[in-house]
Amino acid sequence: MRTERPFTTCAAAAASAVLLAATGCSGGGDRDPDTVRVVYQHYGTFIAMDTLMQKVKEEFEADNPGTTVELNAIEAPPEDFQTQVNLMNGSPSEAPDLIYQDTFTINQDADAGYLMPLDDHFASWDEAEHVNDQEAEAVTSLDGDRYGVMLGTDVRGLWYNTELLEEAGVETPWEPGSWDEVLEAVRTVDAELGDEVIPMNVYSGTPAGEMAALQGFQMLLSGTGDTLFDEDSEQWIVDSTGFTESLEFVHTLFDEDLTLDAQDALDANIGTLNNEERFPSGELAISLEGSWATQSWIEEANQPWPEWEETMEFVPMPTQDGQDPGITSMSGGWALSMGAHATDPDLAWEVMTHALSQEHAVKFAVEGGQIPVRDDVAEDPDFLEAAPMAEEMAELVEVTGFRPAYSEYPQVSLAIQEAMEAVMLGEATPQEAAEVYAEEVEGIVGPDQVTGS
Repeated sequence: MRTERPFTTCAAAAASAVLLAATGCSGGGDRDPDTVRVVYQHYGTFIAMDTLMQKVKEEFEADNPGTTVELNAIEAPPEDFQTQVNLMNGSPSEAPDLIYQDTFTINQDADAGYLMPLDDHFASWDEAEHVNDQEAEAVTSLDGDRYGVMLGTDVRGLWYNTELLEEAGVETPWEPGSWDEVLEAVRTVDAELGDEVIPMNVYSGTPAGEMAALQGFQMLLSGTGDTLFDEDSEQWIVDSTGFTESLEFVHTLFDEDLTLDAQDALDANIGTLNNEERFPSGELAISLEGSWATQSWIEEANQPWPEWEETMEFVPMPTQDGQDPGITSMSGGWALSMGAHATDPDLAWEVMTHALSQEHAVKFAVEGGQIPVRDDVAEDPDFLEAAPMAEEMAELVEVTGFRPAYSEYPQVSLAIQEAMEAVMLGEATPQEAAEVYAEEVEGIVGPDQVTGS
């Protein structure tokens, strides 16, 4: 079991942020009103936004002589990406005009004054009618203002290698109806295929960041009937049976050696390694993963895997005991937002809507493994032909859940990751980790903002 942790701690990341700010991250000089600065993530298997924005830049500059679309592709995992964007937003001269950001950060960025409301622009957009209502929930802040437009959304479930399950004697198509049935298949793979195959992956621990909190922990919690936040009382729930039982599922995987060893599970590149290497090479049997996993395997990917359609299947994650509605999912997604310091908001909006067009949304949905938020993309023949599992995944939208849309959530997310990590490393029992989590959340939001289940 690993005792040293060779990854950047939150304290180190915070110190780096302070250092960068102190050493002149802010620049001087007036901004060029004819330049639209766009910042987005380009990291690991996620290349879809970069290929899209390169195309947008080429087209928009050709159609608008004298205008420059300045692309800032940040090669960093989500948490470090957010830190760098925050540093840019700290100076009007360095701030981006357009930001591609995870929707769970919208509230904290709006509260910090980094974003510009888009209600008027969106209301006047002649293609707004094609965007579904679900999209609005993800990009509307608690004050009721819209702060972004999504290019696509996602769901989560169980990806599995059919060849490995069949070799282990697990009947396919595999359709587990409860956590016990998931663990039964995982234990069978372990018993029949031995150490050469990792039976199951559930993202866990701080290096995995939001992957651990959302598609690891909250995919489990959502199947228990409990939640992180009580919408009626508007309080954070810090004492629920489901929270502890979700940690117990994680404990079972690591305690019985049914997953990656702790060192590999705590690799910040675990998502890339799973989807680009472990699945294609037959080393990983099952993973609790997002619908976007296909972006690692298609022809445009870093390492295409043409055989994936014959090898991989996707099945919904069951609820804990198969209770209604029987399956569960969590959804997130990223949006284009406008920076509060945008030099020319109207020009920035033109670039944004060019990227959000039907043609480009189809391209992004295919290459990024996304579920469309535009009805004319969801029905597009090119999308349906290139995304063979789109209809199955779209069905999960009816049962999907969302992260609490509050500015405190990123800190709560870190507390979840720490609880998972303590359990996976054997540093705490699930009950002990849940108790520490409760104390941390109370410290984050205040004693008046927490409640029991």
